[in-house]
Order: sequence, then C-alpha cells, then structure tokens
Amino acid sequence: MAEAINEAIRHEMRRNKDIVLLGQDIGAYGGSFGVYKGLYDEFGPDRVRDGPLCEASTAGWGVGLAISGMPTIVEIEFLDFLTLASDAICNQAAKMRYFFGGQVSVPLILRAPIVNRLGLGAQHSQSLEAWMMHTPGLHVIVPSNAADAKGLLIAAIRDGNPTVFIEHVRLYAAKMPVEEEDHPIPLGKLRVAREGTDATIATYSGMVKPSLEAAAKLAAEGIECEVLDLRTLAPLDREGICASVRKTGRLIVAHEAVKTAGAGAEIAQSAMEGAFDYLQAPIQRVAARDLPIPTGKLQDSVFPGAADVEAAVRTAMA
Repeated sequence: MAEAINEAIRHEMRRNKDIVLLGQDIGAYGGSFGVYKGLYDEFGPDRVRDGPLCEASTAGWGVGLAISGMPTIVEIEFLDFLTLASDAICNQAAKMRYFFGGQVSVPLILRAPIVNRLGLGAQHSQSLEAWMMHTPGLHVIVPSNAADAKGLLIAAIRDGNPTVFIEHVRLYAAKMPVEEEDHPIPLGKLRVAREGTDATIATYSGMVKPSLEAAAKLAAEGIECEVLDLRTLAPLDREGICASVRKTGRLIVAHEAVKTAGAGAEIAQSAMEGAFDYLQAPIQRVAARDLPIPTGKLQDSVFPGAADVEAAVRTAMA
C-alpha cells in the first residue's frame, strides 16, 4: 500500500508540474514510514520540501500554496497531529471556496496515518476521522488496500478540493495486485468486499480485514454477511449503505475509533433514515472503548477485532 501511494503521487507529479509536497522528513529521508521513497531524487528540493517540526505551519503553508495555484500534498506524520493543524484545515482550507463564492479552489491533500496497535500510547494511537467528517468542505478518505489507495488518491488530487487522506500504518505493507495505469476511483462510492444476505457489516480502513475474517467464520455456520468497505467517509455513500441494509435487514458498523460520537454513529443514523422499515434488529456498533489508548499490551483490551465483529453479528441475528 505504501508503494501504491508513492506511485499515485509520482504519477500525478509527472502529470502536473505544479504539484508540490510538504512535510517533515519527506526529502532525502523519504518520510517517517518510507512512503515518499525516491520522490526527492526525481523531483528535487523545489517540489519535495522538508518542513519544520510544526504541523500548523506546514499545513498553513500548504493552504497558501494551494490557493495560489499549486496543488499541494502535506504529510502529517501521525493522524493525532492533525489537532495541531486544525485551524488551517478546518477554519481555512475547508471554508475558502465558500468564503469567496467559488472563485477560489483549494487543491490540498493532507495525508496522515492512523498509527495504532503499536504500543505508542494515547497521543500517537488515535483514530480522529470523525473530527474531520464534522467539518463541511472537507473530503475524508479511508482506504483499506493498495489498489483503492492509489485510485482514491489520484481522484482526490484531480478533484481539487481539500481532502484528508487517512492511511493506516498497519496496512502499508499489505500486498495486492495494483495496475500500473492510473484509474481514479470515484469519491463517495463504497466497495462491496463480500456479498451476503443475512447481515451487513459496514466498515473501513483497518477493520475491513477483521470484518472479512468474521464473515468467513460465520459463513461456515450458514450466516452470510455482506461486508461494505466504505472507502470515503465524506462524501459518505449513504444510498449504498441503505441498499445493503434493505437486502439484509441487519447492520453492524465496525471501526477502530472510540465508540462515542464516532463515524459509526453517522453511518448507523443514515441507515435509520434510509432503511428503517427493513431493519429486523437494532443496529450494532463495534468500536474501541472510550478510553485514552494505553501503551504496550494494555492496548489489546481497548481495540476491537474479528471476534467482536462476530459477536455483534450474532447479537443482531438472535
């Protein structure tokens, strides 16, 4: 997945000579997680710019470049650190097109990884995608695999609107075939990762694989789950979610963010509004516990897994 993201950026930088990259350690070092490997060598220091240890400054600089006509990709090393850049992202980038009556576009991509389950503690392990969803004017993208990461990132760059592109550090090494050609994936369209008739599991990013594992185990008992990989949270494919719920009659929402006010609440309410008459059981949410993330093995008691998804499906089927 890391290589697919690199390939998407490289392709678009070759295609559009105005695109620039900003971030910490993204130059010769290639980024904290190696995603930018080789880009500095090809495009040089004028287009691959190491920034200071100050996310607010880097994001603000990115906004300025973007509105000046230079599409900009800013790397934030941990998703947690979007909090430090939130004014530039939420108060400036997200609102400028509206402020100026559509006369200004903000072609800005903010890449940031979820870095959980590595024992790094409460300030480096959070999933804050719901914070970004709550800001009108931002696109929020959450790919779960290499092919989608490449196609969605290309689409986001070409879309020209401010986008928070949330990757997952545990997926960077996940392998799958990826086409060399550029094939943008439309934003706001979910992917049916597994067909099913008995229950819908709506999920994204790092919970797609555990959800598929749970669905495979349940299938051995005759319970067929449809697994939806949402891919984008803003725009959210509400009709795609509702269409699946109308077919299965049950919905389980799974994510690694904490439960309270998480993306799962919005997903569940979308199903309530669009498919209430088809629901045969209360909607179930699978999420992290509402706690600051502990370090070390204690984190295993906070985050959900395949067994939790399986248990939620069984509850819905009871």
